[in-house]
Amino acid sequence: MDIEYLLLLQNFRNAINDALTPFLESLSLYAVTYLVIIPALIYWCVSKREGLYALASYTCTVAVNAVVKLTACIYRPWIRDARVLPAGDAITTATGYSFPSGHTTTAVPIYGGLAVSGWKKTRWLSVVCIVCALLTGFSRNYLGVHTPQDVIVGFIEGLLALAGMFYLFRYLEKNPEKENWFLLGGIAFCIAGLIYINVKSYPMDYVDGKLLVDPQKMMKDAFGDLGMFMALCIGRYIEKTWVRYEPAASAKTFCVGLLGAVILFFVIQLLGAPMQALFGAHWGNLVSHMIRILFIIALWPAVMKKTCA
Repeated sequence: MDIEYLLLLQNFRNAINDALTPFLESLSLYAVTYLVIIPALIYWCVSKREGLYALASYTCTVAVNAVVKLTACIYRPWIRDARVLPAGDAITTATGYSFPSGHTTTAVPIYGGLAVSGWKKTRWLSVVCIVCALLTGFSRNYLGVHTPQDVIVGFIEGLLALAGMFYLFRYLEKNPEKENWFLLGGIAFCIAGLIYINVKSYPMDYVDGKLLVDPQKMMKDAFGDLGMFMALCIGRYIEKTWVRYEPAASAKTFCVGLLGAVILFFVIQLLGAPMQALFGAHWGNLVSHMIRILFIIALWPAVMKKTCA
């Protein structure tokens, strides 16, 4: 049934000559590259709590998803059924295992976190965020790179993280002295996850002498995802202990925040390759992803506190 659904969407794509494909490819790509800049700006310029809520939900979700994906090791739809032909460049960008959808587990906690935080103040913007999350998940089916199950489970992971973080934040507001234990637990989970994905076995299936999915490639992605959650826990401890930043409603704060967004864009774009050359593919990916989250959570807030005070 899942493959039939993808074939139905594929026939629709062909019937309209891929008219929607560029838009949905762009929406999908944006979710896993630059979407994190939005909660970063909110964290720096508008509301530290709201930005942190979206960022914590996001990094937690992708870390958990990395472990789930490398446990399930489910192949992509076109490997399971040759009739599935992904749209556009999707077949070259959607490598590795399929379940759950990584794009969905990025979009749902970030868009969802912004929607939850803004529901009472800017409901129309919250609705836009919800629509964007739904469209991102749908795009993975439309492009033929994920089954409905992949997307649905990605949604469930994201929603569970949003709910868990919502109640955790409320609990820590009443019991702030307990936060370090949760941060330590997050770091321990990431370390355990890194050990697990390194020692577990992976399917090594070949077709015409070619390995269907290289587990080393998937481990590289997982190192980056686990590194982000670890960095959030470390960065949060650094920020709350020594930086103690609070955004001020001023034009200067906004301008310095925009400068930080520009720097973050180039960090995302350019840092991966040199870090991987320096530390190797796996650890280099972990280091580059840790740096981008540490930059958001602690490093740029320290700069903003000095310049905007």
